[in-house]
Amino acid sequence: MVAKKTTKRSADSAAPAKKAKKTTAKKVAKKSSAKKTATKKTTKKVAAKKTTARATRSYTLSGADVTGRNLVIVESPAKGKTIQWFLGKDREVKASFGHVADLPQKTLGIDVKENFTPTYEVSADKKKVIAELKRDAKVAKQVWLATDEDREGEAIAWHVSHVLGLPVDKTPRIVFHEITKDAIQAAVENPRHIDMNLVDAQQARRVLDRLVWFNVSPVLRTKIRRGLSAWRVQSVAVKMIVEKEREIQNFKPEESWTLKTDLKYEKTSLSCELHKDAGKAVKLHTLADAEAMVKTLTSNLTPQVETNEKTGWLVHTYSADSRFSLMDIGEKTSTRNPAAPFTTSTLQQAGASRLGWSVKQVMMTAQKLYERGFITYMRTDSVNLSGMAINAAAKYIEHAYGKDYLTVRKFSTKSKNAQEAHEAIRPTYVDRTPQTSGLSGQELKLYELIWARTVASQMASAKVLNTTYTFTPEGTEQEWVAKGKRIVFPGFLALYGQDEENEEEGGDQTLPNLDKWITLPADYVRAHQSFTRPPARYTEASLVKALEWYGVWRPSTYAPTISTVQERGYVVKKEDKKLHPTEIAFLVVDFLEKNFENLMNYEFTAKMEDELDTIAEGKKGWKKMMEEFYTGFEKTINAAKKSEKEVVPVGKKCPKCTDGDLIYKFTRFGKFIGCSNYPECDYTEKTQEEKDALAPLREKYEGKPCPEGGTIVVKMGRFGPFLTSSEYPKVKWISSIPDEKMEELEEKFGGKKCDKCEKGTMHVKKSRRGYFLACNKYPDCKNTQNIKE
Repeated sequence: MVAKKTTKRSADSAAPAKKAKKTTAKKVAKKSSAKKTATKKTTKKVAAKKTTARATRSYTLSGADVTGRNLVIVESPAKGKTIQWFLGKDREVKASFGHVADLPQKTLGIDVKENFTPTYEVSADKKKVIAELKRDAKVAKQVWLATDEDREGEAIAWHVSHVLGLPVDKTPRIVFHEITKDAIQAAVENPRHIDMNLVDAQQARRVLDRLVWFNVSPVLRTKIRRGLSAWRVQSVAVKMIVEKEREIQNFKPEESWTLKTDLKYEKTSLSCELHKDAGKAVKLHTLADAEAMVKTLTSNLTPQVETNEKTGWLVHTYSADSRFSLMDIGEKTSTRNPAAPFTTSTLQQAGASRLGWSVKQVMMTAQKLYERGFITYMRTDSVNLSGMAINAAAKYIEHAYGKDYLTVRKFSTKSKNAQEAHEAIRPTYVDRTPQTSGLSGQELKLYELIWARTVASQMASAKVLNTTYTFTPEGTEQEWVAKGKRIVFPGFLALYGQDEENEEEGGDQTLPNLDKWITLPADYVRAHQSFTRPPARYTEASLVKALEWYGVWRPSTYAPTISTVQERGYVVKKEDKKLHPTEIAFLVVDFLEKNFENLMNYEFTAKMEDELDTIAEGKKGWKKMMEEFYTGFEKTINAAKKSEKEVVPVGKKCPKCTDGDLIYKFTRFGKFIGCSNYPECDYTEKTQEEKDALAPLREKYEGKPCPEGGTIVVKMGRFGPFLTSSEYPKVKWISSIPDEKMEELEEKFGGKKCDKCEKGTMHVKKSRRGYFLACNKYPDCKNTQNIKE
């Protein structure tokens, strides 16, 4: 970039020579500054180009010439690096860095009239990659396509063959479920050609999703607000989250009470709960019901009242002097079986419940483990294990735990579309334990989970002794029950612990051995208040499980779908890790259900997924599916365009024009109240929620002197409330709302000398994970510490 020359002359041509010299000097200085700025911008551009080049350069292990050698193309450089180790010097592996072609970004890219013919374009950031691959393909002895074995991988191979000019019916295609030497060699010895059925299934999904997005999104922007988008599967996911929220909003809690006591036995105590009276189940709806039952045990009805800290529910404790006789002892041995090896869905659920990870985090880590050759392919709905894997697990179990802990199992997949020829997610080598894997951090945690689940699936069932003691207080016909359980034989629990899919209800207390008719004392009776709870909001994992149950997703779509609905602002994952719908989500779901009933129907969406599976099996043409879908869809689009704009009334008349109604208006950054007669009437006001949110801040900060003039006022911006001057825009001072928690922590922990560089001091900082201490000499010193309150 070259700095522009300044051609404007001084307005006063009769200015003294001295002034002219000053003006010239200023121009020279300005020109010099412009050159420096231009140089900086040029340097930044060059650096950016270098960065882009590094990001898009295809991977080669040695950079050697491929002339006369075999060129193997994969989609990932990490995967390519691992494969290269198993191939001889005659083969060189390079990466396409994912998809190389797609539908155009700014146009539909589908000729509906020409039988839904799609137009694909090479991505701008892949042109250098393609140029290098083309150059190598021309001089290579043979090109092999080794992308992933699913539909996306098949489509990548197909696009690569097209852009490189390779014959689809002659170019060898190799697939493998795991990156091991045996699997790679077997794939090379048994190549096939591109499976056009899988390609067509991927094309059908891509075209279907584009037709929905391209046609429905403009309608949403017209009828609700700008910036909205609609997707086929993601919209169904948002609908489920909105429906759950409405269940919670409409839920009416019901009060109930339970009576409990602790019976003393030697140095221990048994927790008992009232179940029956005179042979009938006891239901205590109110405190009065509970006290009526307490009267039969004690005359003291003046309780000590406490509040449960977690729930806020009441606990009434009554002193008593009662004796409870053991009338019955029940013992039953139950069996707990290990869960099947992981599918994509169950891995995501276990990653969330056991590791506290997001679905996206689980899949990113699993991808790394697969590409490094530690686990089998991570997108699968099969629970099948190969004979080799079962034998390896059996050998490990017998050696580590003994024959009693071994039970060889073969699991069958419940999903009707699962391919049993594929495998569950498992370690490539069972004898590579987490301790000997050499892994660390997140990769180690996930590998340990996968390894343990796989091995545990071939272990014996756990045996648990469930004991029930039934007591009766003297002088009553009541039945008070104490439940406990004891693991008789741990089986798979010795390795995998309690499995989240097989949890059983019941007391966890360990009961002492008691003889029938023994009498134990009770010093008190407690009445516990409780309320029925509303349905739990979805977590990422439970949403995956629910939508999998409805049959509207497939392994490859789980993670990207959940990420998309959050990125687009329809759903927010809060600190409780639950998925909360935003206000705009309710509007969008209601509008889509009203105008696009089929798109929001679970059964219809599941049927579409089934049809994609049918195409992948070669039983139906993808363009036939498009034709059947689009016939009704086009009519729906035309009708939706004529529908009324979605309006949420406030319930008041406009105070400015008097004949307009006040309505809520939505923007990308929130909502406000405006007049229905806009643009003729431009009246606006803040919502009550915003006023309530700003009220305490205004009380605290407004009226204080502004550092640069005027007084401080509180305003609401796109990122939330902030402080500014009452004389804005004359005084352009702004400040974020002070973080009181940070100030408190800074006062308590900040200011200490950095123990790493010994030059700086440690101060409190905040990230999305919370508060931490960091050296003020960053980036020269990158010392950070957790805050232990």
